[in-house]
Amino acid sequence: MKRRTLVLGGAAIAASSVIAAAIWPRRHLAIAARTFDWKASDFQSGGTKAVTWEALPEPLFRARPNCVATLAQTLGPCHVNNVPARRDVSEGKPGLPLRLAVRIVHAADCRPVEKADIEIWHTDHRGIYSGREAAEMCTFGDAEAISGLAFRGRQLTDAQGQASFLTAYPGWYSGRTPHVHCRILVDGRELLVSQIYFDDALSDIVYGEHPDYAGRPARDTRNDADNLIPDDAADHIFDFEKLDGGVLSATITIGLAA
Repeated sequence: MKRRTLVLGGAAIAASSVIAAAIWPRRHLAIAARTFDWKASDFQSGGTKAVTWEALPEPLFRARPNCVATLAQTLGPCHVNNVPARRDVSEGKPGLPLRLAVRIVHAADCRPVEKADIEIWHTDHRGIYSGREAAEMCTFGDAEAISGLAFRGRQLTDAQGQASFLTAYPGWYSGRTPHVHCRILVDGRELLVSQIYFDDALSDIVYGEHPDYAGRPARDTRNDADNLIPDDAADHIFDFEKLDGGVLSATITIGLAA
């Protein structure tokens, strides 16, 4: 059976193609410190156009997740309404292809939450949000971004509490570290609005070497300087796996307090 490696919390955990080795992640870390033996050339460019969803392996999650309540954060001025239900949210835009998978559980006992409606949104490779309803500070007045809904989508979780999206690694913008917004509703009731973050070491590789992010100045905000990232940021940073074919997989377990 092919073995796979999930990178989290400063360690690489070997796993079978079915389940990760059991481990409790370290808690109360201000910022996760990880090591990535990867190069930008290990990954595809040009977005998701060349990615075949059916060829991707099932998402690899921690076998024993840290079932703590994910902290609520602001909805922000970049949210829009009427986001479509879809799996590929990229709308053909460039970027390092990213399979983003979430597992939603009850924080108290790790039971999966089925049919939770999860919505995600994030910037494109230039650090620009899409959407006509988004504030100008989000779209920078870019006509192409305003006319579409790129990097926005929603899905219902399955019986394991899981939902997956095909997207691209978000670009940075001034004053914020890279992040993905999420909004979760259960039975029509909003239970969580939050943000999920990326490891600085991985962002350094992507922004410094990947051709789809070339030509931009160095980002001005890292995780430790972001004013919105939670103090216990290790619980809000994705785990990562480099898939065959040059796709990056990011997974996280989101705990609902309600």
